[in-house]
Amino acid sequence: MDFKNSYDRYWKRFTCSFAYAWSGLLHAIRHEQNMKIHLLIAIMMLGLAFILGISNYEKLILLLVIGIVISLEVVNTAIERVVDLVTKEYHPMAKVAKDVSAGAVLAFSIFAAIIGILIFYKPIIETISTFL
Repeated sequence: MDFKNSYDRYWKRFTCSFAYAWSGLLHAIRHEQNMKIHLLIAIMMLGLAFILGISNYEKLILLLVIGIVISLEVVNTAIERVVDLVTKEYHPMAKVAKDVSAGAVLAFSIFAAIIGILIFYKPIIETISTFL
């Protein structure tokens, strides 16, 4: 067994898997309106977190929540594309698959908004009260 050849093949597969994943993420960012909305809100929330000086612990929670929303949106996009590939005609089960995957994003986005309110409420109120 040629160790160098085996190592080179492994490393090529490993780096290619990242390239494919990055390509998929970029596709979702370029072509999915909801992904653009999620990213815009994420950037705004991270900026607000630094402006308001929230704790590092709360920033970590915020990053985790943002990561989950983005990941769910990517999975939703993948499910929708697979359903579209399988059938171009209307089918009730295809609709259910698309609706349920979109519902997963919606459900977590609602929880993300609640978490955001819990994180930002007090610092925003304190900042506003200093200006009044």
